[in-house]
Amino acid sequence: MKRKDFLKLTGTGAGALLIPAGIISFISTGCNKSGNMGGMSGNGVPVTDGEFLQALPIPPSIGANTTLAAQTTSAALKGNQSYHVLGYQANSILGPTFRINKWENVSINVNNLLSEASNIHWHGLHIPAAMDGHPANIINAGTSFNYNFIIQQRAGLNWYHPHPHMATGKQVYKGLAGLFIVNDPEEAALNLPAGEYEIPLVIQDKRLADTNLTYNPTVMEVMSGYLGESILVNGKFSPFHAVKSQTYRLRILNGSNARIYNLAFSNDQSFTIIGNDGGLLKTPVSVNNILISPGERLDVLVDFSASNAGDEVFLISKVFSGGGNAQGNQLFKILKFKITQKMNAPFIIPSILSSITPLTATQASRTRNFDISNPGMNMQSGTHRINNKLFDENRIDETVSANAIEIWQFDNSQGDEPHPMHIHGIDFQVLQRIGGRNSLIASESGWKDTVLVMPGEIVKVIVPFGSNPGRFVFHCHNLEHEGDGMMLQYQLS
Repeated sequence: MKRKDFLKLTGTGAGALLIPAGIISFISTGCNKSGNMGGMSGNGVPVTDGEFLQALPIPPSIGANTTLAAQTTSAALKGNQSYHVLGYQANSILGPTFRINKWENVSINVNNLLSEASNIHWHGLHIPAAMDGHPANIINAGTSFNYNFIIQQRAGLNWYHPHPHMATGKQVYKGLAGLFIVNDPEEAALNLPAGEYEIPLVIQDKRLADTNLTYNPTVMEVMSGYLGESILVNGKFSPFHAVKSQTYRLRILNGSNARIYNLAFSNDQSFTIIGNDGGLLKTPVSVNNILISPGERLDVLVDFSASNAGDEVFLISKVFSGGGNAQGNQLFKILKFKITQKMNAPFIIPSILSSITPLTATQASRTRNFDISNPGMNMQSGTHRINNKLFDENRIDETVSANAIEIWQFDNSQGDEPHPMHIHGIDFQVLQRIGGRNSLIASESGWKDTVLVMPGEIVKVIVPFGSNPGRFVFHCHNLEHEGDGMMLQYQLS
């Protein structure tokens, strides 16, 4: 749509002030290829590199029985500058890391000390619906709730964050999140790097010019997602981490509201993907870069043996295409690794990591299609939909039979915004990508719970639903899109 045509359609003229000039300018360039007003992927927020002088903090680890307190607190995110944040522990923007063994009984009492309702969704865990953190199951201000469940799934990197409808984006952005690591004998038998050689990394972007971390996205920022100019790792802007010249295991979460990262290393060295959302892959895969969208996790091995003491290697995000106007336009640094000691302790990566049986389309009893393109925009809330429906906790959108195997197809073929689609309560396998990148990427084998659907793509996943009954949601994990209504419910019975 040309600018003059938009002015005609909206009834605005040269002297009208109904729509700000910046929005008019944006809309005039925000059309999709057909000339219609698409999802308006918005303008990017450029990232500002820091000086990488602060040591990388490592969140403390805790066990299966504990108490969390959602609270207002303060934390030094950039140097010694204090910021008003939310946290699950005092003086921290992130919660502790749970390290739990398979078959352990977990009991976590959550006290809501905030002035608003909250709850916790245990992203990646297969637990009863009443424990999952459904948007309707909230913890009111000044009250508490005990999350009690048994870990019955394979080893993997999961995470936890609030999920109250229309407040998820704000509460996550302001600091409520943490990692949840499950261990099991299969993974332990691989003798993967551990202790100081296993590094959890929560990557997020914030707007650090505002020490209150104010969250009040404009219409345009709802379209693109709320992007920040400063990249935090484990709650610290521009950190470094001292390493030896040997193999490290990086457990990576994209905990950002909306930003997608194309992870690589500044010296272009390869690294090995050994796991994703649902745990270990069947076999390791060597890559030089990999995309990770909000909600996704990566388990990678990085060999620094070619580096010498005194060398510096950066984890970076490289430019990528196909992510709309707001994403992928800039290379920037995330974390500096400082090699402090030359070692000769080679690690042999196992050729087989796990046993995974691929599912095939012939096993599916039905296919459900979900249109997430959202063609045709309007200047109000509710632009982001699934099958043209907004979230309504009083409506069940899909009913699924226990133990069914189904294909769910996420269709973004007419869209111009990326959508990382997440299904609660289960893992799936990615079958096929049609259009756009037109193929699966290295991290999309094995089991997943979140998959990135770029503009112009259709992604098919195959889902074994099991027998965990109840009401669950599925949604876009761009948290501004989710809060705008891009979430539906399924009932498993």
